[in-house]
Amino acid sequence: MTKDFVEELTWRGMVHDVMPGTDKHLMTEMQSAYLGIDPTADSLHIGHLVGVMMLCHFQSAGHKPIALVGGATGMIGDPSGKSAERNLLDEKTLRYNQEAIKKQLSRFLDFDNASANAAILVNNYDWMKDFSFLDFIRDVGKHITVNYMMSKDSVKKRLSSDAKEGMSFTEFTYQMVQGYDFLHLYNAHNCTLQMGGSDQWGNITTGTELIRRIGGGKGYALTCPLITKADGTKFGKTEGGNIWLDAERTSPYKFYQYWLNTSDEDAEKYIKIFTFLSKDEITDLVSSHRQEPHLRSLQKKLAEEVTKMVHSQEDLDNAIKASNILFGKSTSEDLKQLDEKTFLDVFDGVPQAEVDKSELDSGLDMIGALAAKTGFLGSNGEARRELKQNSISVNKEKVKEDYLIKESDLINNKFVLLQRGKKNYFVLVFK
Repeated sequence: MTKDFVEELTWRGMVHDVMPGTDKHLMTEMQSAYLGIDPTADSLHIGHLVGVMMLCHFQSAGHKPIALVGGATGMIGDPSGKSAERNLLDEKTLRYNQEAIKKQLSRFLDFDNASANAAILVNNYDWMKDFSFLDFIRDVGKHITVNYMMSKDSVKKRLSSDAKEGMSFTEFTYQMVQGYDFLHLYNAHNCTLQMGGSDQWGNITTGTELIRRIGGGKGYALTCPLITKADGTKFGKTEGGNIWLDAERTSPYKFYQYWLNTSDEDAEKYIKIFTFLSKDEITDLVSSHRQEPHLRSLQKKLAEEVTKMVHSQEDLDNAIKASNILFGKSTSEDLKQLDEKTFLDVFDGVPQAEVDKSELDSGLDMIGALAAKTGFLGSNGEARRELKQNSISVNKEKVKEDYLIKESDLINNKFVLLQRGKKNYFVLVFK
């Protein structure tokens, strides 16, 4: 093997629990491991990235990673860490989501069939859909006692909670279905290791138990800690919801900004988990950051590495340019290079006013643009004073009172950015 997988994950802070003997088992020869991915959306979000990184490290250590899209389990709902049942999806939606997820995973994992340790994507619906209820309880269910299932933390928490709906039989059987996945992959792909978040330990060990009792073999388990933020807020969430890997759902600019705004404490943790930088590189980065934290070099490196990995170098470059528009020196040409979504993301929350596009035919005068037609400034008199003091910019360029806004000033054929001083922005939307 090219490197010790368990040791690699350990120094990166990515191991919560590991079954004894796992490290030795992985050092003997190429092994296969799987990790389950929830297919309830057509994109992964950064909450999935920890698991994806585990699969990446597993493959780079010379092993074969298996990404399991939980089509069948997605139809049930996992009780782990949940306070209520999830909405169930139909097969058509699950298949669509599966293809979208595989496309995203191919940015991280090598699915090239020519190599021995090529990644594979499987869907547990494929082997569960023809399994009758009677067959399942006869061939699988009899091997696990209710006492064993009740001892799992995920089950105990739901049963002891104040939730009125309790826990359905469907959810109760989830660990059996996930346990059978492990057994199936053990038989079909010689998969001996299952990985997941720390909340999955109970489900994973049910799988190792089925491998022992039915398969007569040995399965291993490894979980990573659930990622948290130092301030107690949920990792991967903003006021706008999840931070998605799909650029249509979360623009590369917003994605970049999320990592850039990470706290010092979190950045030291995340740089190990979400990048492939070496131990020495990270040690040097953390050391230099602690000496000059105001430079935020650690956050910048983290944001650059993750954005480039998830999107592309071009997307990263554009995200940095977009960031500089707000926080650095930029020109009207820089503004005009932004697509509409990124422009709106950059100036999210900035006041706006709609103006009739016909105003541009003869040119919109600055008094009208600043006050009379928009209300950006309180009065025409205030507008004149600010213009005389040279504090007004149109699309980042200083202007005088005689300036006329024309169609050539439009960004994306729609917007004009007004600015008073350094920090007061206003967007004109021409319709």
